[in-house]
Amino acid sequence: MKRGLVILLMVFTLPMLAAQTGPDWPGIEAESLRHYQALLRIDTSDPPGNEGRVAGYLKQVLERDGIAVKLYEAEKGRANLVARLPGSGRKRPLLLMAHTDVVRADPTRWKFPPFSATRDGGYIYARGAVDDKDNLTAALMALLLLKRTGITPERDVILLAEAGEETATRVGIEHMVDKHFADIDAEYCIAEGGITLRKDGRTLYAQVQMAEKRQNTVALVAKGTSGHGSIPRVDNAVVSLARAIAALGSWKPPLRLDDTTREYFTRLAAVAPPGDAALYRALLTPDSPEAAAAADYLAVHDPSKVAVLRSTLSPTLLTGGLQVNAIPSEAKAEIDVRQLPGENPSAFLEALRRVVNDPAVIVEYAGRKQRPAGVPARIDTEVFRAIEAAVKRVYDAPAIPALGTGATDMAYLRARGMQCYGISAGVDAEDTALGYGAHSDQERLQEAELHRFVKLNWDIVSTLAGSGR
Repeated sequence: MKRGLVILLMVFTLPMLAAQTGPDWPGIEAESLRHYQALLRIDTSDPPGNEGRVAGYLKQVLERDGIAVKLYEAEKGRANLVARLPGSGRKRPLLLMAHTDVVRADPTRWKFPPFSATRDGGYIYARGAVDDKDNLTAALMALLLLKRTGITPERDVILLAEAGEETATRVGIEHMVDKHFADIDAEYCIAEGGITLRKDGRTLYAQVQMAEKRQNTVALVAKGTSGHGSIPRVDNAVVSLARAIAALGSWKPPLRLDDTTREYFTRLAAVAPPGDAALYRALLTPDSPEAAAAADYLAVHDPSKVAVLRSTLSPTLLTGGLQVNAIPSEAKAEIDVRQLPGENPSAFLEALRRVVNDPAVIVEYAGRKQRPAGVPARIDTEVFRAIEAAVKRVYDAPAIPALGTGATDMAYLRARGMQCYGISAGVDAEDTALGYGAHSDQERLQEAELHRFVKLNWDIVSTLAGSGR
């Protein structure tokens, strides 16, 4: 009788003790910081990439914990890594994805050497600090912690550390999707692309990227008669090009909402100060005069908010004559176009031609390869619910579905039917004005935000894997 009572007590108390103990967060934070700094100190500037060095580091770390690893190389030195933690198969897999390359850095513009991972004033400075070795570190730790629980998850959990995201997707996500998709196929993917925004030291909200705009490049080519600069010509190609650029620069494509952006502004209005909330609510009726006025105001004061409501154009490259005293017969410009999901590329190009309205200017797509179009992720899924709950627990802030204006490699997975969600570590709104963001002359992340991001990933992954937190 007593022996049976002891067994019964053990059955009930041991799980409670395990739950109370939880992860050893001080130890995990020290390990996370060690891996993060080690990854940041590996120069994977793309080009040339050299991502195989990061893949080798990750392979050693993962295999030390008994996690199976495979490397896939489309080009020498540019390996992609896939690590898989097998589950029971009761549910389809979960994919954690992060890229291992970074954009190039000019050391003369940095406070500290860009690959030193210097710790200073509570921050870590390095190229890749927020794009994307924070996501890579958090995904790595989530997989390690899940393995260390000893619990068989309900689904396989896969880590894809991919090469070439910044400039050479052919060696990274394209190679994996085209040649090895079965090894990364999953029901859900969690990757970069969100924005967790802090202001005055407080987390305001976490934007979760559910979809992204499709990048395209439009070329304008103006034709005219060449001649001596001392004799002006009415068909000067540079003048025609300038008029075309000015026309496109002042054009306002129609405002358009979809399920993601409607939910984005609805939730944003609920947590914003009264003045901003009124602007966001006005945008919920995009055909109204109030929405047009709100968009005009935000275009000046917060342009990122308007960028998710219409397809956008930014002139970025101009080329003209050979010397100042010679009128060229041709002048060219390239326009960075970001089209809303569902935008018809042919119809959009015809609209641009009508805006330019000049037979001397050719308006065409530049022919560069695009990321594929894909279906936006749904809000009514277990993944979004897990992200939403984790953001509340870790940051005490709301999760807000968002449309990404930049490009990510999730586009290739969404095109294959995968539900993909982008999250990020917390960054300071003030840092944008200081030039400390992704692709900037400086890049940094608060150590405390790295640790919170690791906790966020663990919360999400352990929930979805069915292991408990």
